[in-house]
Amino acid sequence: MEEPVDTATAILASAAALLREHTFDDISYRALADEVGISERTVYRQYPTRAHLLAALSNWIEQTHFPLPPFVTVADFRAAVHDRFRAFDASPAYAFVGARASAISPTLDAEPAYITRAIEAMLDVSASTLNRRDRRRLAASLRYFSSAMFWARLRTGFDMDAGEICDAFDRAVGTMLARLLDATWAKP
Repeated sequence: MEEPVDTATAILASAAALLREHTFDDISYRALADEVGISERTVYRQYPTRAHLLAALSNWIEQTHFPLPPFVTVADFRAAVHDRFRAFDASPAYAFVGARASAISPTLDAEPAYITRAIEAMLDVSASTLNRRDRRRLAASLRYFSSAMFWARLRTGFDMDAGEICDAFDRAVGTMLARLLDATWAKP
């Protein structure tokens, strides 16, 4: 017996299914309503604007298709991001939704994403003596370089595949970390 699915989740699942054949811009609220078997008005109640739908769809895809495994060390973080970039290559339509959603202004009252909190926790352990300002800057940089936006820019702008994007990620992260490796980093 299947678990009941709430309307908002059913809309997001249908939007994700439609992404296999259409771009996000080509998915209408009418098509979503027809897929789910609800009225178009109900779709609008759940997602008043396309920006709301895009943000929610991006979050749902992130949780269901690109979950990030827990990481504690920088090495674990790098491995998780490499896996994520390979997953993006396997489902580029979903990854591009995440990239596009990160480029719009926020529409949801959401707390920081799991990856942001996990990066901050990793830095609390790995770079416990790093001052707050530099830790926030480093966390923001690591968050960007591990994002769908970074992947999408390198994929479309330079026609790179996941392996090449992983190399670019490693170089960027390595450069950032090398500047802080003095007495700042906790010794393993």
